[in-house]
This record gives sequence, C-alpha cells and structure tokens, in this order.
Amino acid sequence: MRRREFITSLSVAAALAFAARAQEPAMPVVALVNAGSAETSERNAAAFDDGLRKLGYIEGKNVTIERHWLAGHYDQVDGLMTDLVRRHVALIATPGSAVATLAAKKATSAIPIVFGMAQDPVQLGVVASLARPNGNATGVSSLLGEIAAKRLQLLHDLVPAANRIVVLVNPANSTAAESTIRDVREAAPSMGLQIHILNATNIAEIDAAFASFARDRPDALFVAPDGFFRSRRGQFSTLAARDKLPAAYSGRDYVVAGGLMSYGTDLAETYHQAGLYTGKILNGEKPANMPVLQSTKFEFVINLQTARALGIEVRPDVLSIADEVIE
Repeated sequence: MRRREFITSLSVAAALAFAARAQEPAMPVVALVNAGSAETSERNAAAFDDGLRKLGYIEGKNVTIERHWLAGHYDQVDGLMTDLVRRHVALIATPGSAVATLAAKKATSAIPIVFGMAQDPVQLGVVASLARPNGNATGVSSLLGEIAAKRLQLLHDLVPAANRIVVLVNPANSTAAESTIRDVREAAPSMGLQIHILNATNIAEIDAAFASFARDRPDALFVAPDGFFRSRRGQFSTLAARDKLPAAYSGRDYVVAGGLMSYGTDLAETYHQAGLYTGKILNGEKPANMPVLQSTKFEFVINLQTARALGIEVRPDVLSIADEVIE
C-alpha cells in the first residue's frame, strides 16, 4: 500500500471512530441532593451508590452522580432545582429531605424524582397515592408522627424523672418542624410531659438554645429530625454533655457521636432503597407505576457510656428492647 493511501485509510478510520464516539449517548446525570454536609453523609451516599450498583450503574462508568450538599442552607434549594431542570438531568434524588423533595416537585413535572421522607407524601401532594404515585415522583416514606411519639415514649422510659422537655426544631425545614411540633404535642399529655419549643437554624442559634437552658433548666432535650442538625451532631453531643442534659435524637449517628439515645428509621437503608429505585428508573421504569415504599427498619440505640456520665441507670426492660447498645 502506498504511503498516501495508508495515511488516507488512517484518516478515514479515525473519522469513523470519532463519529461512533459522537453518536454514543452521554452518561445519564443523577443529582443527589442532601440536606446535610459531605463530611457527615458518607455512609448514606455510599448506600445510595450501592443500590445503583445492584442495578448495573457504576459512577463514572455508565452514570454521573452530582452530589449537592445543602449543609442546612435551605434557602438555596429552589435555585439549585432550577439549575438542575435547566440542565435536563436524568433524575433528581432527594432521600432524607422533604424540603428538597417539595422544591424538586415544584420545579419539574417531567424529570423523575426519587425521594425519602418521614412525612406522608400523599398529604404533601408529592404523589397521588402510595400504591400508584401517578406522577414523576416516587420513593420511600415513614410515618413521622408514629416515630416522634415512640421516640418521646422511649425518652420518658429511659429518664422517667424527666417531665419538662425542650423540643428543638429548625424552622427553615418547616415541613419537619411543624409535623414534629404537632405530633409531640399530641403525644405528650398522655405521658404527663410538659413541652417547650425552641428554634435553631444555624450554629450560633444552637449555642444560644443551650445557653438558655442555664436560665430555664429543662429535664431533657428532644431534637427534631433535620439534615443540618445531623451535620452538627458533634456540637449537640458536646453541649449536652457539658450541661448534663439527656437528649433524644432521630438517628444512630448522633448516639455514636456521644448522644444518649435515638429512635428512627435507618437512613442508610432509605438511601439504599432510593438508589435501587433510581437504577430501575434509569432502566426504563416509570415513577408513576412504582409504589412508594414504606420504611420497615427502625432502630432504638442507647449510649451506655453517656447514660453513666449523666447518672442514668438504664432499666433492664428498656435495655432489652434496644437494637444497639454502645458501650
């Protein structure tokens, strides 16, 4: 073969290869929106990735995952959703954040949404029904009211002398704050508990809330579920230990950080289920036909070291029902 013919054949081959690559579909982009911070959400993000992997999707190979960490800046979520819709991402995943779910639902009726929330998605207008969502959203739901009442009961069982309970909520996360206040106030009278509500939306306001306890000493603290609060679990543990204040939280990671107790859904399991649903949708299933899953895994976790430091003797009957005891 002459040199000119050889060069021409190489040029044609290169052009064909380039054309073939140009025709390859771009990897789908999944936007994972988290209310917390990257540093405190590694376990949950890994669980989401694992769910996707089981459906054949591996980040960087056949899917791009954009991770957006709100770190409690709920005022930024509308702008984020507008940008995601403008860029036509393949799917928006919002496990663990009702605020992000509602913002995504407001921003688009076309892009699939996979949520995870502790509120009723039917009541919030996210889906038409649990069995048949009939829209662009589906995911995982748990009943916050039942969980909040159960958490309050377990706190009362663990610290029977605690009658005056401060409930700390983040008003920027209005859906979770309002439902927590409502459900705790409904459950408290039957237990003979007095409830006082405090708000905190940033680090300084968490500090201020604890500072107020020196003036009006409560018997215990009940922290509402919130992504920003979860990202500040070290701050909560330090301040509660300093003030010798028993505190109940919504997730195991607070207790690992030194909190007294938690009761709630296994958030990593919610993320895993969201990852599975995301993979199914990328494979062609429609959110409208995918029933909303109900959380079935709940954890009651006690930190015995913290209990001892607070002078709390955990009764055997309470200890026996704990799913995990941290020594």
